[in-house]
Amino acid sequence: MGIGYTVDTPAKVAHYGIDSVISLVDDGLMEKMRYHYCKITNRIYHPIAIRTEDYRARRITAYLNLINEIVEEKFQALSDSEIAPGTELFKYINLLPESSEIKIIYNSFKKSQPKNKKKIEEAIKKLLTKGSIDVNIMSKGDAVRYKSHNEPLPAEFNDAHAAVRGFLLSDLENSSLIISAGLNPRLFTYISTFKEILPDESGQFKKKIVIKVSDFRSALIQGKYLAQRGVWTSEFRIESGLNCGGHAFATKGILLGPILEEFKERRAELESEIRSLYSKAMLEKGFDQSIKPNEILISAQGGIGTNTEAEFLRDQYNLSSTGWGSPFLLVPEVVNIDEKTLKLISEADETKIFLSNTSPFGIPFYSVKGNTKDEEKNLRIKHNVPGSICPKRFVALNTEFGDKALCTASKDYQKLKIAEIKSRELNSDLQKKEIDNVTAKCCICVGLGTAALLVNNLDHRIEGETVSICPGPNLAYFSKKVSLTQMVDHIYGRINLIINPERPHVFVKEISLYIDHLKNEIAEKLKPIQEKQKQYFE
Repeated sequence: MGIGYTVDTPAKVAHYGIDSVISLVDDGLMEKMRYHYCKITNRIYHPIAIRTEDYRARRITAYLNLINEIVEEKFQALSDSEIAPGTELFKYINLLPESSEIKIIYNSFKKSQPKNKKKIEEAIKKLLTKGSIDVNIMSKGDAVRYKSHNEPLPAEFNDAHAAVRGFLLSDLENSSLIISAGLNPRLFTYISTFKEILPDESGQFKKKIVIKVSDFRSALIQGKYLAQRGVWTSEFRIESGLNCGGHAFATKGILLGPILEEFKERRAELESEIRSLYSKAMLEKGFDQSIKPNEILISAQGGIGTNTEAEFLRDQYNLSSTGWGSPFLLVPEVVNIDEKTLKLISEADETKIFLSNTSPFGIPFYSVKGNTKDEEKNLRIKHNVPGSICPKRFVALNTEFGDKALCTASKDYQKLKIAEIKSRELNSDLQKKEIDNVTAKCCICVGLGTAALLVNNLDHRIEGETVSICPGPNLAYFSKKVSLTQMVDHIYGRINLIINPERPHVFVKEISLYIDHLKNEIAEKLKPIQEKQKQYFE
């Protein structure tokens, strides 16, 4: 959901038993949000400055600890309240699906005699659980950090490495590190050095590892790599290659249904291979072989829009859960979204949400036409000063022009790259196409966090006021601001928030997205198409 939109969502929903995810990209944003929450909760704020040793990991740890404290306080207050209209406990219960154990007991509470209500209320309170405070990193977002005079710091201070350390050393329990964007061998090996990823005597993990994947092969490779180093993957989270928000990791035309079917058919094989390697690695480390971690969960997300679709996916493919993301951008009660961007996305139809060439990662990235960050980028191009000042360097990964990496959205990189393109003997059309491809890149690592600063009236002099947003195409079918209760009611099929009757089934939408993607890829290739490219398209 982007860097800033859910940076504090657990503090808003975890006490209701709802899981949510904090992006660990921007430690500066988290530091500002820590100041904000210390102020509104009357806590003493001790700043962690950039000059502080290991500042990035320490900032992340401090922020996660604070969010954890706030959630615990809210959950305790909820647990201490009565079951009566207007209380947080009443809201918690009414958010639940009718099939939940608490809801079933609550229905008997409503029918019971006054003398039995206290006992039933106590039974309900014993079943209350907090939502998980999970975190996310992109494994390839592992930019090198430098001392003065361009001297690189050791790898453990790279962005993803420091984020992992910040999470694992935090007070969070029963939380997950969700890793996306593929295998990073050095990072995965680093994770294995922490005792915090080990199971307790019952096979439970305080800190779990979840891997986002687009297909079975990726899950098997990453799961085995981690297992060989004594790291258990608690869950594989399968995301549609194209019917998703943010970066789109398109497969070679393999759709979500067949991918989920392969996981269903080969699930035993997947777990057996991973468990075998894990047991061997743990034996070599001298751990008790009687401790067996729980089974690997399989979940799915991307483009789900109705209760019927969610139930079908869970039932048909034996999934533990299904994820909802983009529709919650229309719930300002639980995400940070400024009014201008909220209006933009609530009015966006299928023609406005598009797969762009914006991301400095070089991976297709969903965006919305008219977002203020793109408008700022286009204005800089018009004035012949393309590129961002790159104040945060989270995507400074390109070493094309020297040992010190640059972000491809930065003005420094784009100036060098445009000069290099102009130095080649290209015809005017091809030269323009290549330059346009360079200047299309936008500073999303700043843009995706700015809304949180605007909404909470925090200092944004460095970031500015322009905002990037990255919803999946499914958001086109949700068209108004709603409350948390309304969105949850929609998810459980109690109400319908999709007004457009033309919305296709999640699988049909994915097919159409892949057909459009294929057409665009063919159009982008130089003619005549080479034999290898022809085979790929076929």
